[in-house]
Amino acid sequence: MKVTVGVIRRVLNLRDNDSDPTIVSERLVKGLWCRMGFASSVNGRMQKTSFSHAYKFMAHCVLHALSHRKGGYDETQDYIMNIIACLVLNRPYNISQVIFDHMSENVKDGSKRFPMYPRFVQMLIDDQFQGLEKRSSDILGLRHMTPDTISRLIKGPNPGTKRMICKISNPNYVAPENDVWRHEDRNSDNEDDKMSLFYKKDTRW
Repeated sequence: MKVTVGVIRRVLNLRDNDSDPTIVSERLVKGLWCRMGFASSVNGRMQKTSFSHAYKFMAHCVLHALSHRKGGYDETQDYIMNIIACLVLNRPYNISQVIFDHMSENVKDGSKRFPMYPRFVQMLIDDQFQGLEKRSSDILGLRHMTPDTISRLIKGPNPGTKRMICKISNPNYVAPENDVWRHEDRNSDNEDDKMSLFYKKDTRW
């Protein structure tokens, strides 16, 4: 079985390109998160619980669909923050490459760790071995979202409801040029005070 970035892109129908970035400006991402109502420090842990319920739900969906972790879904990794920012701003992002990188990390050097993205792996197997017989003992049960999931998400404080912005509210939204998170003519709340405390960290950004 052969898996490449191109195969992942085709099978998962991600519609990104090799030329799309996998790293986005940290300042852009955190500035947008502030605009989305992120209530905690931009220099601390970036947790979905610091969003209002609507954006918390969005972060929850992206984390469970695309995170390479098996747990710890409250804190968002840098690439998850990138994906959320690019979805909201309607900017290109090479999700296929990110998925491939995290898949390959777990099989390097003879690692026997459980492979990440089991749903995606099954889709790749089904694509290359069509008609492959499946036994019930081979099926990995997945938990789906239920009303209880929603109840857990809306527990706790709701730090200021923010309206939906950018691509979420306007399907024809065009992202600002360069590494900025808002158009200059927008009259919504300004994030300058909060972002004045931002300092760049020595991370994968």
